Amino acid sequence: MIYPTRRMILVAAAIAPAALVLGLVLPAWWTAGLALLVFLILLAGVDMLAGVPTRSIAVTCEGPGSVGVGESFSILARLRFERQAPGFAEAALGMDGPIAAPQGWRANVDLVGDGGSAAFALIAERRGTIRLEAIWTRWTGPLGLIWKQRRLVLDQAILVLPNIRPVREDAARIVNRDAMHGLIAQMQLGEGAEFEALAEFRQGMDRRAIDWKQSARHTALLAKEYRTERNNNVVMALDAGRAMCEPIGGVPRIDRAASAALLTAYVALKEGDRVGFFAFDSRPRASSAPIAGPRAFPMLQRVAAGIDYSDNETNYTLALATLAGSLSRRSLVIVFTEFADTISAELMLSALGPLLKRHVVLFVVLKDEELEAFTAAEPAEADDVSRAVMAAALLRERALVLTRLRHLGVEVVEAAASQAGPALVQAYLDIKRRSLI
Repeated sequence: MIYPTRRMILVAAAIAPAALVLGLVLPAWWTAGLALLVFLILLAGVDMLAGVPTRSIAVTCEGPGSVGVGESFSILARLRFERQAPGFAEAALGMDGPIAAPQGWRANVDLVGDGGSAAFALIAERRGTIRLEAIWTRWTGPLGLIWKQRRLVLDQAILVLPNIRPVREDAARIVNRDAMHGLIAQMQLGEGAEFEALAEFRQGMDRRAIDWKQSARHTALLAKEYRTERNNNVVMALDAGRAMCEPIGGVPRIDRAASAALLTAYVALKEGDRVGFFAFDSRPRASSAPIAGPRAFPMLQRVAAGIDYSDNETNYTLALATLAGSLSRRSLVIVFTEFADTISAELMLSALGPLLKRHVVLFVVLKDEELEAFTAAEPAEADDVSRAVMAAALLRERALVLTRLRHLGVEVVEAAASQAGPALVQAYLDIKRRSLI
């Protein structure tokens, strides 16, 4: 595509009134104005022919194959001309998907020799697939009167996954911290329920572990050592209904929950347990059987990435009954959910019966920082007082529901969005240490 630049339009706009004035003042020279316009058109033709042709460009785009939700990343477009590069060039991206460009979709190309590059700063807003459909490039001729533009089809895909960068960082920090204090070693030997061996009683061991019969036989204090059970089932049940798709801190709750679930899954797989995912809203949406091994985490990551956003109300009865029917052995079921009112909470509480009979249930809810901010803020107007009163009432109802869950025997983790992952890992390790699974 070839079209005039701003410079040519401004020059043509300046010639037109000059030709009109010349025709009024000197009628015999009225053709001079037309001559100027013809001369400008000839210059544009020379600029078009002398510049770099549109067929002489090749473009490649370099970017990540996958990014995490909320992450900033960049795409580098590299331009290569068959001959010398023009004096000035621009590039623009054509993309579709859950993405934003804070600095715009167009960038100037840094030209050196016979090519150049342009960088685009982007942000992944939510999970999904970003399609890099095409890139537009344009450059001017030597006189700057003509734009030459070309569209090149790319058809590249970038997956937006749950953010796993903090998953690996937090997991490494937790494991290193536990190893430094000896927690991992204690859980592997001495804190489980499976008998391992008899050992001489040492200072700091649990006195209830002393085997008095064997001690009398050997005339020395002997204690039973246990090992932590491995190969336990851990199921991450994620509510993907309307309430969980609301943003908290600019990121949907379901994405926060998916990151915390992946962090815990990463630690659980390191502990030798089997991990599965289960997503639901008005009906079950995604499910994976508990798996272990080196390939388990990438598979769980793909399952978590496939959990779609939904505006349906959550059907706890159907979802939890389906989950209970699919589990053939005692498991730790970690439920990520959010309840907006006491009615939905009552339905949730009544649906827990089939799970609590055989399994250990752990509920994870994110603190509503907005409501807490309303109650903590100093009121300046009457509306602030009414807002704080309503927020306090909602927080009281929330605390009542969590208390009822604990009375039913459900483990509850309530944490801020940024601390949900580490808090859940600590709860999981505590459940294993107490041999509840």
